[in-house]
Amino acid sequence: MIGVPRVGVVLAAGRSERLRAVTGGGSKALVRLGGLRLVERAIRTLLATGVERVIVVVGYHAGPVAAVAQRTAPGRVHVVEAAGWEEGNAASLTAVETALADEPMFLVVTVDSVFAEDALAEVAGAGRPAVLVDPAPDPEVWKEATKVSVDPAGRVLELGKDTASPTVDAGALLLPREVFESVRRSRARGDGSLSGAVTDLIATAPVTAVPIRSEAWWQDVDTPEDLAQAAGLLRSGLPRPSDGPVARLLNRRLSVPVSWLLVRFGPDPDLLSAVAFVVGLLAAAFLASGLGVAGGILVQLCSILDGVDGEVARLQLRAGPRGTLLDGVLDRLGDAAICAALGIWAIDTGTSPAVTVVLVVAATSGAMLSMATKDRVAALGLEPPSERRIGWLLGGRDGRLLIIAVLSVLGLPQAALTASAATSLLSAALRVSFARTVAPS
Repeated sequence: MIGVPRVGVVLAAGRSERLRAVTGGGSKALVRLGGLRLVERAIRTLLATGVERVIVVVGYHAGPVAAVAQRTAPGRVHVVEAAGWEEGNAASLTAVETALADEPMFLVVTVDSVFAEDALAEVAGAGRPAVLVDPAPDPEVWKEATKVSVDPAGRVLELGKDTASPTVDAGALLLPREVFESVRRSRARGDGSLSGAVTDLIATAPVTAVPIRSEAWWQDVDTPEDLAQAAGLLRSGLPRPSDGPVARLLNRRLSVPVSWLLVRFGPDPDLLSAVAFVVGLLAAAFLASGLGVAGGILVQLCSILDGVDGEVARLQLRAGPRGTLLDGVLDRLGDAAICAALGIWAIDTGTSPAVTVVLVVAATSGAMLSMATKDRVAALGLEPPSERRIGWLLGGRDGRLLIIAVLSVLGLPQAALTASAATSLLSAALRVSFARTVAPS
């Protein structure tokens, strides 16, 4: 894909009467969803695509919306007010023409469009005028959405509510500067909609339809029901495809509700990583003292909390390599502390010190290697073996900590070390043995 444009635009000027039950007459740009106001979510969504700065167009309740927008990413957000916002989104778009004088292309979203993680990557990198489209929307979505007529070559022919096309506009556009002339012509004909302006643009600048990825989703938030639907989509997207069976079947069922509650308070995901680490250290302290029930319960709590930081980061659109690195380092330190604590407990129960040292080293090494091999396979671009199948060995962190928790509650520290070492080392060995070089396409 070609590089993304330098600037993104959020159209946040409208009023939305159909959301009055939620807004109380205020701007829908300030409605909260997954811990963020819609205008914050739109800004962070654009920044996540790689744009350098975002321009937010305000109109209705301009002051409060502008204040939230500028706090979202200080120094990277510029706010402009649209004088004729009541006419429609195209009229609002004209407010950014001067600010975009040096930009050949820019990415546009409306503040009430919510997207899955990375859903905008293809349209942002299209390199030519483009509209993100959903070729297979739900029937209820199709009734309300702007339809997009597309020819067999993937070129957009027309946008409009009454167009008889199964494809709909998914709420993101990559537009050239020429669109401002199209806006003027469309408004002169009495059409202040963005779809009317883009339809006019097609006559002079071909526009490509970019289908949204099949695993991604989008949601327009026009009604309270839409807001609830968007919340459900956000929550359902928190589990990861790489989750092990314990995380998938147990931990996420507990961590996701906790994350959904916590995110309302805007916690720093790094702080949540530290909290999970501290719980792991407390678990180690109890285990070293021979308090297997308390230690085992805390080990499993640590495992559950280990998912909260990532879930909150994704809800806040703050996930990034720095947080992932910190979380990984703290996890490995926590694993080492728990293994060492099990060793102390095992010696206290009569296990040979020499045997215990071997088991602690094996369990700690296995924990490190299990995750390191998984990360290395991904970093080298190798085709991994089925993680779903390997996961059932319980060698991933979710499985290892569950094994340790259960055997600790049963008062079996030596067995916990042995089982943890065996499952994690076997998982690492299988990844190394069955990872394959990806064949060139």
